[in-house]
Amino acid sequence: MTSRRGVVAVAILAMTAAFRGPAFASQDNVKPKGSNLTGLRDFDFMNGDWRARHRKLKAGSSDDWIEFDGLFTQRSLMKGWANSGDNLFNTPDGPYRGVSLRAYDPQTGLWAVWWVDGRDPGAGVGKPIKGRFENGVGQFYSDDTRAGKPVRVRVTWSRPTPDTARWEQALSSDSGQSWAVNWTTDFTRAKPGEPTVTTGWTPAIDRRDGPNAFDSRPGDWKVRHRRLKERLAGSTEWVDFDGVQTWWPTLGGLGNLDDNLFAMPGGPYNGVTLRAYDPKTDQWSIWWLDGRNPHGDLDPPMKGRFVDGAATLYADDTLRGRPIKVRFIWSNITPATGHWEQAFSPDGGETWETNWFSDFSK
Repeated sequence: MTSRRGVVAVAILAMTAAFRGPAFASQDNVKPKGSNLTGLRDFDFMNGDWRARHRKLKAGSSDDWIEFDGLFTQRSLMKGWANSGDNLFNTPDGPYRGVSLRAYDPQTGLWAVWWVDGRDPGAGVGKPIKGRFENGVGQFYSDDTRAGKPVRVRVTWSRPTPDTARWEQALSSDSGQSWAVNWTTDFTRAKPGEPTVTTGWTPAIDRRDGPNAFDSRPGDWKVRHRRLKERLAGSTEWVDFDGVQTWWPTLGGLGNLDDNLFAMPGGPYNGVTLRAYDPKTDQWSIWWLDGRNPHGDLDPPMKGRFVDGAATLYADDTLRGRPIKVRFIWSNITPATGHWEQAFSPDGGETWETNWFSDFSK
């Protein structure tokens, strides 16, 4: 749960889509303003569980390829306006996980895709890769760096049959004049009883308070919100409203995401939270995707840790053009309850104004 903007990165990116409806599946979908809806269902073909066969060029090589298997599951978020993909890569050097987040912008007709790598979840999500489908083929582009040099990244999606799909990544060091493919993935829809991401390899770490803190959260929640009408403006007027939320684990239990509907008095809106735990720092990172601004910056994330069952997380942001600090506090986390609150500080953390409370119940 967040009210900031927040989530994921470049390279292997675009692996995301739809699985099952959130808790508010029976509610009217909140449609962002805009009229270009032609691409809204572009990724529906990737709904569900998949087996993957990867072929990846070794770093620094032009002809040395490695092959390995993987698993992939996709879920629909915000009633189809966003989606996520949970990945397991069984590489020769050992398995790892990653999660992607994708959002559609009706203003531009483009999808944006962010990526969290389970090997370094605290690294942030960076700028997204963006693109659209034309004639059944999706092409997505972004700018990145490799070995300190700028490169252009291209991801291509195609769908040969209803139960197979192909993903391909290529790099260009000459601004797109020529391309070198460095990763391909062939997907086959999983059959009933076959392994899925949720039954695959799980990171072996010391499961202290930090990574276990959100274990009771998966499922559907009712939410009661109380928000200060004007933040850092001397206001004492509060607004109360309801919401609903569905929560899923990701990254083999070291991450999670939630899908939210806020029934605000001025009009409802949707949002998605992505969280990832970094065992190296014992910290959680939290990114927020706001349905009213689906291609807004997701970095920097909120960061913090749990102590005695409660978490405090911080980030720097701006409000009405002025720098502020943001603080989240999670507490009272049980299988049937949860409490979240947000506060802003205009003076570097010397004083705080709490402006949003959320209480969760099953």
